[in-house]
Amino acid sequence: MNALPRGSVVAVVVTRHRAGMLVDSLAAMATQTHPIAHLVVVDNGPDQPARDVVAGCGIPATYLPSHRNLGGAGGFALGILHALALGAEWVWLGDDDGLAADDKVLATLVDLATRRDLAAVSPTVADRDDPDRLAFPVRRGLTWHATRSGLLSEESADAELLPGIAALFNGALFRATALERVGVPDLRLFVRGDEVDMHRRLVRSGLPFGTALQAAYLHPAATGEDKPMVGGRLHARDPDDPVKRFYTYRNRGYLIAQPGMRRVGILDVPRYAWYFLVTKRDPAGFREWVRLVRAGAAERFDHPS
Repeated sequence: MNALPRGSVVAVVVTRHRAGMLVDSLAAMATQTHPIAHLVVVDNGPDQPARDVVAGCGIPATYLPSHRNLGGAGGFALGILHALALGAEWVWLGDDDGLAADDKVLATLVDLATRRDLAAVSPTVADRDDPDRLAFPVRRGLTWHATRSGLLSEESADAELLPGIAALFNGALFRATALERVGVPDLRLFVRGDEVDMHRRLVRSGLPFGTALQAAYLHPAATGEDKPMVGGRLHARDPDDPVKRFYTYRNRGYLIAQPGMRRVGILDVPRYAWYFLVTKRDPAGFREWVRLVRAGAAERFDHPS
């Protein structure tokens, strides 16, 4: 395959065993008013292959089956490197359970990144079932917002960009030169925390990035993992699924040991001690949290036994 034309956008999607959702995601990409020069789909579950979905999406595409599950982190790393090798100047990242809210999302991101010289820009991530609600709460200043309209309603705020905040694996657009500066997701993290790590690297790089407030990416809302405590004034992330819990806590241990995250890590100890010992009354759970956080901080990247 020849190198892509100057200014080309390559979309990268990671999937595993969700062909139905992938159909919707790729269909939304195929209708974008700004052209996608090429699509790279990394399939972490080729035992239930998505090859036919990719072949029928209407975009020139490369299907990359991985016979070892690389997780989201490894899948995006593989897809991004392939996109850069093709000659992409822009890389647009999407997970298989999300999709662009309309046909102008990519055009809006490219225009905003070009005009304001951004290294990366993401759309707002909205609830698929209620597009005005945010799939993940967002803080603007000292205020947490749960709706898109709330984000846009603040007087004197920038109406098109929320700087320094971005959801990087849900519709974010990167310049290739930015990826050369901050790198690709860390395979060792597998899932959970890989996006936080990329965000941390972007912040430390000094490159300008943010969220485009006039564009939206639809995604299932995050529910059930953030458990309230102290009358709902604080929350602790405690997934019910043991595998998700393993990666959440182990990877958190790695992250809070990194430059740019250490102050945040200091607050985690009293917060989780209160959650497990006072709110949940689960000393064994706290010991497990400590064990996994220490393993991550020591860069012992084992998988669940």
